[in-house]
Amino acid sequence: MFEVRAFIEMGGLMRRTRWILLVFVFLALLPESSFEAQINLSTPATTLQKPDKTIIAALQKRLPELMNGANVPGVSLALIRDGKTFWSQGFGVRDAKSGQPVTEDTIFEAASLSKPVFAYAVLKLVDQGKLDLDRPLSQYLETPYIEGDERLNAITARYVLSHRTGFPNWRGNNPLTIRFAPGERFSYSGEGFVYLGKVVMHITGRSLNDFMSEEVFTPLGMTSSSYIWRDDYDARTATGHGSSGQPEEKTKPTVENPATSLHTTARDYALFLDAVLRGTGLKSETLKQMETSQVAVDPECTNCTDRAPKELSKTISWGLGFGIQNTKDGESLWHWGDNGNFKCFFEVYPKQKIGLVMFTNGDNGLSIAGEVIHIALGSEQPAFDWLKYERYDSPSMQFAKAVQEKGPSPAIAEFRSALMRGDISERSINTLGYQLLGSKQTTQAIRIFQLNVELFPQSSNVYDSLGEAYLDTGDKDLAIQNYKRSLDLDPKNSNAAEMLKKITTQTSAN
Repeated sequence: MFEVRAFIEMGGLMRRTRWILLVFVFLALLPESSFEAQINLSTPATTLQKPDKTIIAALQKRLPELMNGANVPGVSLALIRDGKTFWSQGFGVRDAKSGQPVTEDTIFEAASLSKPVFAYAVLKLVDQGKLDLDRPLSQYLETPYIEGDERLNAITARYVLSHRTGFPNWRGNNPLTIRFAPGERFSYSGEGFVYLGKVVMHITGRSLNDFMSEEVFTPLGMTSSSYIWRDDYDARTATGHGSSGQPEEKTKPTVENPATSLHTTARDYALFLDAVLRGTGLKSETLKQMETSQVAVDPECTNCTDRAPKELSKTISWGLGFGIQNTKDGESLWHWGDNGNFKCFFEVYPKQKIGLVMFTNGDNGLSIAGEVIHIALGSEQPAFDWLKYERYDSPSMQFAKAVQEKGPSPAIAEFRSALMRGDISERSINTLGYQLLGSKQTTQAIRIFQLNVELFPQSSNVYDSLGEAYLDTGDKDLAIQNYKRSLDLDPKNSNAAEMLKKITTQTSAN
């Protein structure tokens, strides 16, 4: 500092300029961490960080605040460091009515986090020579999985695990069909995993859960995990809660579904992720294929059966059973889960061998996941931009909270400016409508769907949803009117066409 003051006091533009240049050269030669210390960065770090005690303390302080703000009753979290589970803890309650706390032993629905665990087991079959990733799955079964479509013979295990089957996510009440040529592009599909599950059971001669227990759960020590309900779950399961925090009836699966029915704990699931990071149980070449991009996604949608992408994402792709993010810190593997009132997420970095898994028992669980992961790992998360879940503090979430607390009309009046500006999206309003419809608040749901029609009168989807709500009340005339309008705007809307046909048939029969 003496030399600096001397230079300033001496004056002289040339000499001051030369000194300043020397200072910049000196700082540029410092190690990056030293440079950051010199300038005392005040903004949160966005570079990847290893979980440590400071991060745990930050999570313990901030997570309850986030849960309270987003009406998420319970969370179970586990952090991974150096390829091993570093810490796990439960927060909040597993049931808002009983007030019983979430512990490390609390059972959550893993939802679509079921898929990566199943994919890992499938790849073990590949290593054993019992399944070929590129052999048509139809060659393993004695009868066709669906009839009348030769494209079925092009679907392979590789296409299922990377979501390129051409199947919709779920068939609903309609026959399962192939919507585009298998292998052509990405479109997320649970149906593909169900198909592969049938093949696995045929190959192994075992039930799906027995197969998963023998190949994954037992070897990895996942003692609390199952794809079907277990009696011991009754005393420690989390209950799902709606967007306003109200508990709802728990579903107990009696039939295994490789895409959605896994029940587990965060601690158990972290053991699985530990194995992935260490390469346990798979040949190195198989593991490499699992972590290698097979297809880039459409940046605009997750379920894209009705159209080809305008462009491909530069940051999000799919491997074999895992999503892949390209970030400035390198590639990470990730997946999200959404069973309505159970939401979950994991992310791991294979090179750095760190990661996180998070289970929640609230419909708004993913609204806080981005901030939790930022606190824990510090990296950017392009996956959340793609998934399009609203943040807990977004105008959409605040509007939804106002609707639930005050009712639709006062909330609409309060948020009129934000609604007119487009701060609250069509998608989020529609989601809110279905949340209300699912909790039997049909009158409120209809008002929210009507609002969407007022704001987005050229959208086919808003009329389709309003038609569904009217049908739920038994008002077939208004349901028909809205389904017809939806079909006018989008003649390819198969749901509207099918619902109109169904209503007409029922009316004729009566």
